[in-house]
Amino acid sequence: MAAVDIRDNLLGISWVDSTWIPILNNNSVLDYFSERSNPFYDRTCNNEMVKMQRLTLEHLNQMVGVEYILLHAQEPILFIIRKQQRQSPTQVIPLADYYIIAGVIYQAPDLGSVINSRVLTAVHGIQSAFDEAMSYCRYHPSKGYWWHFKDHDEQDKVRPKAKRKEEPSSIFQRQRVDALLLDLRQKFPPRFVQQKSGEKPVPVDQTKKEAEPTPEAGKSEEKETTKNVQPAVSTKAPPEKRMRLQ
Repeated sequence: MAAVDIRDNLLGISWVDSTWIPILNNNSVLDYFSERSNPFYDRTCNNEMVKMQRLTLEHLNQMVGVEYILLHAQEPILFIIRKQQRQSPTQVIPLADYYIIAGVIYQAPDLGSVINSRVLTAVHGIQSAFDEAMSYCRYHPSKGYWWHFKDHDEQDKVRPKAKRKEEPSSIFQRQRVDALLLDLRQKFPPRFVQQKSGEKPVPVDQTKKEAEPTPEAGKSEEKETTKNVQPAVSTKAPPEKRMRLQ
């Protein structure tokens, strides 16, 4: 990966030379800006050529290329310098603006950089708000979703705690589960039944056969009842004869 030159992004840096601050004015500010250690200054500009030839700044209007001009001045605090591309004595294209505040030089951001910065700041704020909101969100199967804020913890510490009987499930969940179990039992009936706890499960078909008596068993039961009735009748003693009184 190639190294990134500092000139590729000049919006995050500044430059200052403390020796020039006491003597900054409208006449010396361009000389201050053209210092070799200033990263904002382009040494291939027309200002450098005029300076080397010891000409006045009025000759810049007759040249073509990059140049620097003093756009605005508010001595001794604020100076604004513009970098522009001159195509003719009457036609120029602005490239960048630099402002000097108390001797410190900054590059003014362009419109795209300002919009990009504002959008990133807004998105970061919204994302932080969502992250913080999600940290207060709670969920429990029996209660659902609710918000749990730090203020509630402080209030709960002040108030006396009351013992709550926590239900394992809500009424809606119990009714819903019962309905589902009943539906499953109708669709898939059990094959084995445990009549009493501790006994071995018995197939459902066998319990049905034991519950329904056969016709032969019914006839045998009737015969046994008749036999039991006959001996009971025969065992009775004959009535005693009473003597007649004359």
